[in-house]
Amino acid sequence: MYSLLLALIYVAFISLGLPDSLLGSGWPAMHGDLNVPVSYMGIVSMVISGGTIVSSLFAEKLTRKFGTSVITVVSVFLTAAALFGFSFSNKFWMLIAFAVPYGLGAGAVDASLNNYVALHYKSKHMSWLHCFWGVGTIVSPFIMSYALTKSVWNNGYRIVGFIQLGIALLLLFTLPVWKVNKRIDLAEQKSIGLAAALKMKGVPFLLIGFFAYCAAESTAMGWAATYFAEVKSVSAEQAAQLASLFYIGITASRFICGFVSDKLGDRKMIVAGTGILAGGIVLLMLPAPTAVAVVGFVVIGFGCGPIYPCIIHSTPHNFGAENSGAIIGIQMAGAYVGSTFVPPLFGVLGRAVGFDVLPVYLIVFVILMLVMIELTFRSAKKRTASEVQK
Repeated sequence: MYSLLLALIYVAFISLGLPDSLLGSGWPAMHGDLNVPVSYMGIVSMVISGGTIVSSLFAEKLTRKFGTSVITVVSVFLTAAALFGFSFSNKFWMLIAFAVPYGLGAGAVDASLNNYVALHYKSKHMSWLHCFWGVGTIVSPFIMSYALTKSVWNNGYRIVGFIQLGIALLLLFTLPVWKVNKRIDLAEQKSIGLAAALKMKGVPFLLIGFFAYCAAESTAMGWAATYFAEVKSVSAEQAAQLASLFYIGITASRFICGFVSDKLGDRKMIVAGTGILAGGIVLLMLPAPTAVAVVGFVVIGFGCGPIYPCIIHSTPHNFGAENSGAIIGIQMAGAYVGSTFVPPLFGVLGRAVGFDVLPVYLIVFVILMLVMIELTFRSAKKRTASEVQK
């Protein structure tokens, strides 16, 4: 039963990743069919992110009331319905309408599942589960490419919608399996609430650090193709292909990290990942051929691999299992704020001073992240020491 539940959670993480890369891969065709400017993708993304922020903040309360299993099933059904809505949309306002349940479903399951895994499973599983999220993000563009080749973009959303529906039904029919983990029953624990969580020593450092990491990751993801096109003068088609190497780097990294994360621990994994990430950024700074920049983005993705899952996994250890639900919910909200608003700011900066400023922009957030996460671990260590003395 334990292994079956773990397998189901792996499938659920694939369902998290599947919708994430659909909009970007389909938008070049979508905006033309919907007769809207290419920049309108940002509007859809922000509506989705707004939904994820809201549902992330309420995830702990909902999870305590209904349980992680129910929240996961309902959320996957909700995202499946939103994907089907996208597949039938022929007006821009319809995308906006369906973007709301799209975001609400994604945020709730993301926060709830991450907390569940952090509580019940080892660090290696957190890395491998986020690797499966990466598998979902890699698969979706191929599905959209197939749909665009054979028919229209709507069918790309429809195909992924059916996959999501299948996953939702699988999770629904296997709900009893979730009873295997009874070590921590959140429903019987007292919730500290969002306001109290924010007042805990070290939590503000954690939120700023996680915000900074997600800002850097999303900026690297979103602007890699533009960097190759504008700075390295490669074609748009080749730039898109080269940008996909980031996803391959981060997915491969999380697979490899799963074999060593339990031995090294979350803190060392975060530091190691940050060092590799910084090395990739340095490669972008060099006045070197395009091949060096390609390696740089792969290295950046590889360095990013362990950071996100290890920050999440360390939360119950740093702040207590009884507090992790509220804190991880706020973390996820902060993550979406960083990934939503910081990359567009780089777009404004890039147009003003040149897109070759990307590595400088990234290193600022990476340094901020490392400082804040280190302060988080130190604050948590002091808090634990003071509790032991009492």
